[in-house]
Amino acid sequence: MRKLELIAPCHFGLEAVLKREIERLGYAIVEVADGRVTFAGDEQALCRANIFLRTAERILIKIGSFRAESFEELFQGTKALPWEDYIPKDGKFWVTKAASVKSKLFSPSDIQSVMKKAMVERLKGAYHINWFTEEGASFPVRVFLLKDQVTVGLDSTGESLHKRGYRKLVAQAPIAENLAAALIMLTPWNRDRILVDPFCGSGTFPIEAAMMAAHIAPGCRRRFTAMEWQQIIGKGLWENARQEASDLVVRRMKPDIQGYDIDDHMISIARENAKMAGVDTLIHFQRRELKQLSHPKKYGFLITNPPYGERLSDKEVLPELYRTIGERFRMLDSWSMYLITAYENAEQYIGRKADKNRKIYNGMMKAYYYQYLGPKPPRTRGEKTGEEQ
Repeated sequence: MRKLELIAPCHFGLEAVLKREIERLGYAIVEVADGRVTFAGDEQALCRANIFLRTAERILIKIGSFRAESFEELFQGTKALPWEDYIPKDGKFWVTKAASVKSKLFSPSDIQSVMKKAMVERLKGAYHINWFTEEGASFPVRVFLLKDQVTVGLDSTGESLHKRGYRKLVAQAPIAENLAAALIMLTPWNRDRILVDPFCGSGTFPIEAAMMAAHIAPGCRRRFTAMEWQQIIGKGLWENARQEASDLVVRRMKPDIQGYDIDDHMISIARENAKMAGVDTLIHFQRRELKQLSHPKKYGFLITNPPYGERLSDKEVLPELYRTIGERFRMLDSWSMYLITAYENAEQYIGRKADKNRKIYNGMMKAYYYQYLGPKPPRTRGEKTGEEQ
């Protein structure tokens, strides 16, 4: 197997979570930068990363990097890369996305056009042909420019990894699956502790938690662009990774994961999505108003994405909503609460400053992950913590 550098983009502010995930898969970190983590691996690592990583957006093969302050330098730098090592004679190739930050070259369409021409010139020389049919497998390219340093990657994933394949129906403002997974990972929750989402919408937080509890790999049910790259990755490597994922699933287990919503229709959608994910028996969904939120158990977790006034008409109800969140949370003895919101007055109306506050970008929207930490449950004799299990 060849040695590869693999790039895993992620949400800004969650690089450390993704880094830990990659290390747990057994791979060495090469670099951590804003919005992405680069690690060393091989073709099998590419398959496993696509199938197992919960917090990444996609997996790119790093083709190379170089400095470019002009389009001529961009052309020559792109042409110098070994494209024939990856793209066959009949391959369909294009620059699907160009992102530029603090660089002299900033027009995405111009960057894409110049790089495509350079790739064609390189492959014309390698294959001794002047015309490419591009009727074969797809090889989408992504490029990042940061302070005139160009990093080029071949996209092995296709549709973003947040699309697990289970969420056919969504709420009005759904949280991305990989973001929800990362936010759960920032808590000490484990499958022995109760988890409640009082604004569950289409069910993303409960479903991601249930998949973690059952050790269900997030990419086990979907396809990837690189599955067509027979000259790079043999079919057996994908089969091995899927079999590994299947072997790790915990089938006899009953966590206490609950999702509430005020809308009956959303509860129906959440149940259907959970069924698609294979975790419908692991989650209890119920129509319940926020003011009815209570629970007899101790040491539980509220993990949620409450409304934060995306529509102007919603803003006037936010103070009362967040005041009620604070009141119900105070009634939950020894619980912890974690909520992501873009509502700047959240702490004021909850009535308590968060113990921790983390800035998160939900798409292009700046949000905050407020963390209210409850006490740890007492350990019984011989009991292992979630980290030890």
